[in-house]
Amino acid sequence: MAQKALNLALQGGGSHGAYTWGILDRLLEERDIDIHGVSGTSAGAMNAVVMSAGFREGGRETAKEKLHDFWQNVSQTGAFMNASNQSEVERIAEGWNIDKSFGYLWFDTLTRMLSPYQLNPFNVNPMRDILRKVIDWERVNKGGDIPLFITATSVTTSRPRVFRCHEVTEDVLLASSCVPFLFQSVEIDGEPYWDGGYMGNPSIWPLIYNTGTKDVLLVQINPLVRLGTPKTAQDIINRMNEITFNSSLIAEMRAINFVGDLVESKQLDDAHYKKMHMHMIAAPDASHGLNASSKVNTDWRFLKFLRGIGRENADQWIAKYKTDIGRKGSIDIAEVFLGIQKHQKSATVHNLNKNDIRQKTKRRAKSA
Repeated sequence: MAQKALNLALQGGGSHGAYTWGILDRLLEERDIDIHGVSGTSAGAMNAVVMSAGFREGGRETAKEKLHDFWQNVSQTGAFMNASNQSEVERIAEGWNIDKSFGYLWFDTLTRMLSPYQLNPFNVNPMRDILRKVIDWERVNKGGDIPLFITATSVTTSRPRVFRCHEVTEDVLLASSCVPFLFQSVEIDGEPYWDGGYMGNPSIWPLIYNTGTKDVLLVQINPLVRLGTPKTAQDIINRMNEITFNSSLIAEMRAINFVGDLVESKQLDDAHYKKMHMHMIAAPDASHGLNASSKVNTDWRFLKFLRGIGRENADQWIAKYKTDIGRKGSIDIAEVFLGIQKHQKSATVHNLNKNDIRQKTKRRAKSA
């Protein structure tokens, strides 16, 4: 059976990371899909490291078990603020959103009034205990089976930092998922870090420069499109957050598409530059009615619900696009991320200064 090499790029999004769990759970069942590398941010970083640790410990089945154990621990630890605290009438009315539950309203109000340095002076983070239960750090740091690239955002320089296998620790994962209104910044090598989603959600360039495969499957959590104009304060904040956490991804996709067009038009040498094969499994669609409050809902029923959607969507993607791996991308980057239809593509790419493009691309490669 010929192996199909695939890189994974996993977005962050709190509890919605259980959707990614379902996708990974299904992908791990495809014995001919060989995962060459994983780039993850926030919840995507958690999924990436847990899967990699399990894979190194005992292969695909152990990776699936580790992911299950991780999310079950998340549910048990966060039980004070989830849908199980709602009445059944409220649950039916609100779906999996908890913005009207007492626990969420209480916590949301406190975090708007007090910083994490005031609210949590001892800097307690329950995720640290969960990671210690599930992950064998010695195995992760040895690298080998699945190379990891975990992104966090420097508070002082605004730049992303990508940590690789031998650098990944509990602090790196906590930094990658550090929402500044909820947790104190995480200091690594004397530098404070916040959630990696601000500058790379996820970072794709490490997969381009550090692995041999051209195929990248993006697992999306934050929707690009949400129809209608938000009118309430909460809806406006929610949409602003989605746009913020997608902005770096859109910029990177623009660059990938740009270089791909230059390679295709022979203005860049394909011996030195890659035309990437991009694939995507999109975020849960609007029919599920999930808002930002559901990202902190850790009800086990909800996490299993998201896992089920993830498995179903991954199953559909595998059936439709698995044969494209190694041959071509299954999404049109310009259309999906830039809103450019094929017939709108400008011919100006053919008039670009090739030397300028090469210099910029080489500088990016050196910085990696």
